[in-house]
Amino acid sequence: MGANLSNNSGRNGPPLMSGLEDMPENCVALVLMHMDPPEICKLAGVNRMFRGAASADFIWESKLPCNYQFLMDKAFEFNEKEKRTANLRKKDVYSKLCKRNTLNGVWKEFWLNKRTGGLSMAISWKALSITGIDDRRYWNHISTEESRFQTIAYLQQTWWLEVNGELKFQFPEGRYAVFFRLHLGKPSKRLGRRVCYTDQVHGWDIKPVRFQLTTSDNQHTESRCFLGSPGNWLNYHVGDFTVESSGKNNSMMKLKFSLTQIDCTHTKGGLCLDSVLIRPSTQPNQPKYRFCS
Repeated sequence: MGANLSNNSGRNGPPLMSGLEDMPENCVALVLMHMDPPEICKLAGVNRMFRGAASADFIWESKLPCNYQFLMDKAFEFNEKEKRTANLRKKDVYSKLCKRNTLNGVWKEFWLNKRTGGLSMAISWKALSITGIDDRRYWNHISTEESRFQTIAYLQQTWWLEVNGELKFQFPEGRYAVFFRLHLGKPSKRLGRRVCYTDQVHGWDIKPVRFQLTTSDNQHTESRCFLGSPGNWLNYHVGDFTVESSGKNNSMMKLKFSLTQIDCTHTKGGLCLDSVLIRPSTQPNQPKYRFCS
C-alpha cells in the first residue's frame, strides 16, 4: 500500500492508496472512544498514529467515573510525595485507579474494573467490629494467601456472633451489591497442597445467619441464609443499594452492614471471615456467590 504498482504488461497500476497511518488522528480517537479500555490499549500498538490517538484525554475522561478527582485524592491520601509530583494524563489516571488503592490505611481498598470502569471496594475483617474478636478462646487470626489482605479471622466456637461495619464514601452513580466473603472450615496447606479442616464446623444448619444493609438515604435490605458448602469461599449477598445521579459533586453516602447469628440456644463454629465486598451489581464475571432470602 502507498506505492505505485506495475502489472505484467508494463502499464501503471492503480493510483496511490491510503493506509491506516494516513487517517486523521482525531477521527481515530473518536472511534476509539466507543471501545472498551482493553481494546483501546491493543489498538494503540498498531502504529504511532494510533498510539497518539489512544492517549487523547477526552477518550479516557469518558471512561472515568464522574467523581474521579475524589478517588484520586483518596488514592494519594497517604502518599503526599507522590501526590505533589503527580501530573497525570487521563489515561494514567485511569490506570492508577484500576490498581489496588488503600483507603484510610491498609484495611480498605478500592479499584476500577479495567473493562467497565465500575468501582469496587473490599473491607478487611480488621476494619469491622466483631464481638469477642480479641478473645483467643473464640477467634484465631490466620495468615493466608487466600485473602487479598493476607489474613482472615477464624471462629472456633461461640454462642453469639455479631459482625458490624460502617463506610462513608462518595460512590459514582449506579447500583451496587454488598457481600460478606465467608468460608466454612479452616483452610491450610499440607505438603504444598490446600486442605480444609471441617471438624469444628457446626451450628450453621440449625438457624440462618441474618444480613442487614442500611444507607444514609434510608435504603434498607435484610436477608437470612443458612451457611453451607464447606471448603469453598462464597460471597453471601447482603443486599443492593442505589446511588442517584447528582452531577460531578456526588454527595457522601454512609453504609452500615452487619452479619449476626445471636440465637443462644446452640453454639456455632468453624467459620472463616475474610472481608466485605462492594461492587456494581451488574458487573460481569462475578466470583462464586450465594443469594439469601
